Amino acid sequence: MPFNITSIKTSSNGAWQGDNPLDFAFPLLIVQATLILALSRFLAFLLKPLRQPKVIAEIVGGILLGPSAFGRNEDYLHRIFPSWSMPVLETVASIGLIFFLFLVGLELDLSSIRRSGRRAFGIASAGISLPFVCGIGVAFVLRKTVDGADKVEYGQFLVFMGVALSITAFPVLARILAELKLLTTQVGETAMAAAAFNDVAAWILLALAVALAGNGSGQHKSPLISVWVLLSGVAFVVFMFLVIRPAMKWVARRCSPERDVVDEAYICLTLAGAMVSGFITDLIGVHAIFGAFIFGLTIPKEGEFAEMLIERIEDFVSGLLLPLYFASSGLKTNVAKISGGEAWGLLVLVISTACAGKIIGTFAVAMMYSMPVRESLALGVLMNTKGLVELIVLNIGKEKKVLNDETFAILVLMALFTTFVTTPMVMAIYKPARGSSALACRKLRDLANTDESKDELRVLACLHGLSNVPSIISLIESTRSTKKSQLKLFVMHLVELTERSSSIIMVQRARRNGLPFIKRLRRGEWQDRVAGAFQAYSQLGRVKVRPTTAISALSSMHEDICHVAETKRVTMIVLPFHKQWTLDGEQRTVENVGHGWRLVNQRVLKNAPCSVAVLVDRGFSNGGQTPGPTTTESQRVCILFFGGPDDREALELGGRMAEHPAVKVGRFPSPMVAKLADRQAEHAELGPIGDMLSSSGSRVLSSVLVIQQHDMAHAEETPVSKFVQNDYDKLKSDGSSGMGEISKVV
Repeated sequence: MPFNITSIKTSSNGAWQGDNPLDFAFPLLIVQATLILALSRFLAFLLKPLRQPKVIAEIVGGILLGPSAFGRNEDYLHRIFPSWSMPVLETVASIGLIFFLFLVGLELDLSSIRRSGRRAFGIASAGISLPFVCGIGVAFVLRKTVDGADKVEYGQFLVFMGVALSITAFPVLARILAELKLLTTQVGETAMAAAAFNDVAAWILLALAVALAGNGSGQHKSPLISVWVLLSGVAFVVFMFLVIRPAMKWVARRCSPERDVVDEAYICLTLAGAMVSGFITDLIGVHAIFGAFIFGLTIPKEGEFAEMLIERIEDFVSGLLLPLYFASSGLKTNVAKISGGEAWGLLVLVISTACAGKIIGTFAVAMMYSMPVRESLALGVLMNTKGLVELIVLNIGKEKKVLNDETFAILVLMALFTTFVTTPMVMAIYKPARGSSALACRKLRDLANTDESKDELRVLACLHGLSNVPSIISLIESTRSTKKSQLKLFVMHLVELTERSSSIIMVQRARRNGLPFIKRLRRGEWQDRVAGAFQAYSQLGRVKVRPTTAISALSSMHEDICHVAETKRVTMIVLPFHKQWTLDGEQRTVENVGHGWRLVNQRVLKNAPCSVAVLVDRGFSNGGQTPGPTTTESQRVCILFFGGPDDREALELGGRMAEHPAVKVGRFPSPMVAKLADRQAEHAELGPIGDMLSSSGSRVLSSVLVIQQHDMAHAEETPVSKFVQNDYDKLKSDGSSGMGEISKVV
């Protein structure tokens, strides 16, 4: 039944006046968005154990909401997703799509593509050309088999099918590589570089396909129209890079961190630029997303301007607007159109052709560049990732009437299948070694027992951010011996990998040096602020500093820490406690970075190949001064000794501290503990004494360093020590100088 779009009202007068909110555009849009978000988040939760990217849940959710599943109920479809509401839903979703492609352009660094070399270019070329040819072959079969497919001109249909089979989803691939910790392996680096080449080529081919498709009316048009569209598109790209890119560099400099206040006008101007660019390409005859993507490429990647833009829009776009686009796509997808053995046979043909073209083409060229067989095969599987970008291509093809309902459904299921199988196939084919579980545990006492004076004390100090830097430097400087072996410090900045695009950008910037990557000190290359805080300290005495960064999900962060500890032959790992005390005037405040970081510490304690020290910072860095050779103010270190291997490890560290001219070390023997009491442990991973000194009710003002070497898998069952009040007061008075001290507890 025809519907007059002008009769749609935005909002209702309310149920009390007899209006049904579902008959009005805005209330219905709220209901639709809530339903879409709830279903996609629920599916993402179910698929998380399978390590599937979020895009899989969003595609499946869109298909379930459409006529393939829930939409089989006519009442539901006409009430929740009536035909008159689709232009409103698709318009809002298209705004999200424009800004998402703008984010994709921000993520794609053209300079990294130029640095990638011939191997990545060769692999990308093979990964595009062979699937494109296979897509043309499949297009001939579909035209002869699918009803209505032969009504579209050959050129349009062949190009769209070739693009659909040859594309690689750059954002989805980055997420999969990050989840599998492959971004900085040879496979990951090559895959990202080749995907970047592929992405640029795919958008060029898509622009060509849209220009050939025209207005989707099916009417024949003059070839000159397509030529004018292409020439106008090329002129737009040239204008953007010659005129707009220098202008955006000027804007980025105006928004640099050196300026105290960032003018909001520049942010608004940039966001408006993405929409204006989309309008211009739509005016030319190329889809609006092409303009937003090109505008994103013109934003400078160095500096903080790009990250600032992402922080402003990525949650709203990726979390709210983009799922609406998947839902609108799912509402167009009717799996029931694939009926009969012939149709399902076509689906198998399309999937097998798409996989074979990508995997074989990539595998063959990778082998020509002397890559190992497993890595070459894994690279082919990774390059077969489709996902969101594929869905964009298919929706444009359906919008231009190049793809009918059956062909559209077949290609959507192909994109879903190829993306879904990527993670399990890569995990089965290739997983880089992460060390051996049979390796011996290294100890501080091993250095004391060796006759080689050149052995270095290697320490891996982990930190969450700049607030941990002063306490780590103070601790390491106190440990720096002037007589014994040299000290080599690996500083690992722990960064949580989330679903946000900005975390992927951080990974991409880090991937050239490894994940976790080791950045060697080179003059003028201290770009990271956390690493920069150690630049001056690295010049002190015999301390060598190597800043590192681990960007990973909290559930697997301990793997990166233990891997670096093993490969760098670290003797001791220093972990920051998940709570940190700060001094604001005379008032102390406690900051809790989250339970997830506490679980990271527990996993490191269980799996570390060396001794582990947990630093409970009670404002150690806020008072006193960092001890140095010329420091006049001494720092006092108290070692609690009760016997056992961990206590002797603490004594060994204390022995090194005692050689520092500005550190005074004392030891409390075991009689200070009167008895053990059964009480609930607040921080069981610290052990009984460490938990007592670090608990919220503790009156100890000094920082606490807990050294452990044993397996803490059953730490929750450990009873907590109870101190005699006189001995506790003695410890408090001896440690009352507070912020300039460390209590060494084992």
